[in-house]
Amino acid sequence: MTDQLDLLTKEELKDLVRIYARNIYALDGVWFQSVEAECGMDDAMLHDKQAWTRFTRTEALRIKNFLNLSEKPGLDGLEKALAIRFSALANPSVDLFREGESLIYRVNVCRVQSARKDKGMPYHPCAPVGFIEHAGFASAIDERIVTEMVSCFPDVTDLSCACCWRFTISNSSN
Repeated sequence: MTDQLDLLTKEELKDLVRIYARNIYALDGVWFQSVEAECGMDDAMLHDKQAWTRFTRTEALRIKNFLNLSEKPGLDGLEKALAIRFSALANPSVDLFREGESLIYRVNVCRVQSARKDKGMPYHPCAPVGFIEHAGFASAIDERIVTEMVSCFPDVTDLSCACCWRFTISNSSN
């Protein structure tokens, strides 16, 4: 049997990867909203934290292996990994840049929050899960990386974006 991916052009493959990235968010939203409707936001958040703790590490390690990153690739390795993780490919507008000794990951327009807004639902209180997701991803890439939430709902400090995260290398690590 012919591998159907071999029949696709490079542009079609890129489009397909972006579709799959959006599909991950769609699946996450569908199960979350099911638990939220049945059991309430607190239970949904509990299960969301557990799921993201496990998924994030798996995603990071697979990307680290794909990129053939060293054991401790620092912020350079994290930058490469963040650029191709599903959330960077799925969200309509993401910035990734250096600011001094830090790496900034900024989601300007969030697919999750936009979908909830379009459905007339309250925003997802994603800060606790977002921290688990971003810190878990960063530490799986390099255990020395420290994650700081700059802004994320409901702890919004920057109204110009959906969320923003700062990554640095710990001074106390080797």
